[in-house]
Amino acid sequence: MLITAIEPRRKGLSALFIDGEFVMNLDTQALLENRFDVGREIDDDELKEMIDYSNERRAKEKALWLISYRDHSKKELKDKIQRTCDSDSAEKAVERMEELGLVNDEVFAQRYARKLLFQKKMTKRAAAFELSRKGIDKETAEAVLDEIEVDYRENIREILERKYRNLNDEKTKRRAVAALQRLGYGWDDIRAVLSEYTEE
Repeated sequence: MLITAIEPRRKGLSALFIDGEFVMNLDTQALLENRFDVGREIDDDELKEMIDYSNERRAKEKALWLISYRDHSKKELKDKIQRTCDSDSAEKAVERMEELGLVNDEVFAQRYARKLLFQKKMTKRAAAFELSRKGIDKETAEAVLDEIEVDYRENIREILERKYRNLNDEKTKRRAVAALQRLGYGWDDIRAVLSEYTEE
């Protein structure tokens, strides 16, 4: 098989043409590093190796780009990379990020748990569910959440004062209760705090 053309495309890709026909877009840097030049003869194994190498480079670049914006769990990072790369390349990229210390599920869980508890005002039960959705195992989530002290009733007060002013209005009260229950709060805590704000 003869490489007959390599044409630049967007986002660091180049179109590879073999025997006059377009084959696929590959990572430009990968092509340069492996001396895939016009006029070079390649076989199926060399092409397969190039495709794998290109995919792995793209996956690592995507991983670095994603974690430059915010922390990610391993599962979350892999899921996002897989939108543009194959599963094996995504897995290798995540493993590499972990080796470099750029991805750490325990550190991610500690930061994300605090955000859920103190910014989003969730209960630990609701936070544990959100952590599991991000791929954090049950043991890690429990260990992280056990270390954090939370005053549920104070959280409820903050939510009510921020979002639900007139709690003597039955409709507003029902909306507030439903919202608090979605965040994981139990009826005893909700009722106790509501009694501070209503005329009953």
